[in-house]
Amino acid sequence: MILNNTNKKKLISDYQGNGAMIPIPISKKYTNNELIYVCKFSGLIRAKKNRSYKEIADDWSKYVFDNTFSGTTYTAKVPAVYARQIYVAETLKNNLDIKNKTICDIGAGEGQFLNILKTQYKAKVFGIEPSLKNCKKMSKQKIKNFCGTIEDFKKTKKFRKNYFDVITITWTLVNSYSCYDIVNIAYEMLKPNGIIVIAESSRILTPFKKPLNLYLSKLPVDLHTFHFSFNSLSNLLLINKFKINYVNRYIDSDVLLLIGSKKNITNNNKFSIDNYKEVMSFFKRWHKETEYYY
Repeated sequence: MILNNTNKKKLISDYQGNGAMIPIPISKKYTNNELIYVCKFSGLIRAKKNRSYKEIADDWSKYVFDNTFSGTTYTAKVPAVYARQIYVAETLKNNLDIKNKTICDIGAGEGQFLNILKTQYKAKVFGIEPSLKNCKKMSKQKIKNFCGTIEDFKKTKKFRKNYFDVITITWTLVNSYSCYDIVNIAYEMLKPNGIIVIAESSRILTPFKKPLNLYLSKLPVDLHTFHFSFNSLSNLLLINKFKINYVNRYIDSDVLLLIGSKKNITNNNKFSIDNYKEVMSFFKRWHKETEYYY
């Protein structure tokens, strides 16, 4: 398909939750009886409605961030998360000399990823993170940070356009109120030709990498608003005027990793969408496969 003005508006509408959606019936079996939906135009998978960015950030800060890694709590201080952060850092290094580059991590968590970039790759780092206890952890590691959401940061005098060389968003977009707004703000923050790095788990329209009961959870579905495939994540970059420079081999990796550059990409570029009927079929097959283990 061609990314003309009409199709761009339809994509933006889906990312902002205004497009037509249909429920994925089997999803409520694995959640607290809540449904997730698929957008009919783009095939994006998402919660139909979500609370404000402040409410979502507060729930993450109060109830999800913890000292354990489970189906309902999260910490980066486990080998699996550390390993995937090293994977992202090494991939970035292989695509860009990041020594002395200014790097902002949106949704920086406990600062573990930024500490890797600072100590092992000599980057100049900054974190944006809504959790006060996580910001205190970053400060102890001498990592400069802003305590609040990216939406809050944009409203402050600290917000600067065309400032950062690199912005990283790792395992954060799926948990956001508006993935479109976050990538749009990231575009403003980057220098011309600046680099954006987005990493998420590779789960949608790929070989099943875990049973569905270990993917969906009993947490409110808007704490994990979005579920990205390669197409839905790459389209998010395209409609925000990024050029995609690198895509990892996500089909058999646990990670879906895209690197883009700020290029002021205009319309009439080609893009691909996910057929919503194929997405529905994918979840039916995922459920059937899960029944062998659930």
